[in-house]
Amino acid sequence: MLSEIAFYGALETGLIYGLVAFGIYLSFRVLDFPDLTVDGSFPLGAAVAAILIIEGWNPWLATGCAVLAGMAAGAVTAILNVKLNILNLLASILTMIALYSVNLRIMGRPNVALLTEETVLTPWYDLGLAFHQVPVVLFTLVAIASLVLLWRFMKSETGLAMRATGANARMARAQGIATGGMIILGVALSNGLVGLAGALFAQSQGAADVTMGVGVIVIGLASLIGGEAVITPSTVVRALLACVIGAIIYRLAIAFALNADVLGLQAQDLNLITAVLVTLAIVLPGIRTKVTSRFTSKKA
Repeated sequence: MLSEIAFYGALETGLIYGLVAFGIYLSFRVLDFPDLTVDGSFPLGAAVAAILIIEGWNPWLATGCAVLAGMAAGAVTAILNVKLNILNLLASILTMIALYSVNLRIMGRPNVALLTEETVLTPWYDLGLAFHQVPVVLFTLVAIASLVLLWRFMKSETGLAMRATGANARMARAQGIATGGMIILGVALSNGLVGLAGALFAQSQGAADVTMGVGVIVIGLASLIGGEAVITPSTVVRALLACVIGAIIYRLAIAFALNADVLGLQAQDLNLITAVLVTLAIVLPGIRTKVTSRFTSKKA
């Protein structure tokens, strides 16, 4: 069984990765744009927020700058694809590689500590909540606000144009939609959300590290696919809810696996657990569909 602290820790991390899943939903599902930039924009957001906080900036303002930095990284990837006709996957890999050096340049060293600095969490510790409950409360509010804003955006004229671009770019162009601009905007927003997640993660963990983005794309995909296996994404709201729920389920599954003495798993088995969970998330919906169809045919 999980301890209370481990349970809240899983919720806290799951809510942060829910923001990553929002970004991956925008790029992968809405725009059909395979984007690996997130492995670089996640630590970019952390680096920008950490350095600005150390320089004395307001933590929320520093976090906002982290979002803008993530958006800039995403825009670079999209511009490489749209303007220079570089394959979208290759463009994202190029940006991701470049961001490793950029992040090192921003921080000036491999990692930056924030343990003694004021962060977005600091004022919330005065509310009387337990220490491990504070991040969950704040990040829940951030996740809800992000979900509502994304839902409103996706229902706007620009959001509908972006969805049309992802569904059928040729038809969208025929309707007068600037598909190139929609791709740039969408990938920028996607990485802006990932930058936000990185900034919050650094402040939650008390440090920003240049390697903290390794595997973020896999975690985001696991959250997205796992959530869609639980909640059918028939509407935008359900798809966004699936992102958050999938991220929380993923982190809880990781926590249970690592704390289950029967399984004998250790911290170094994290990537193995992730691979198994992603495989199950991909396979289970197909199995469920087959079972449902067989049951329906027998009943008929």
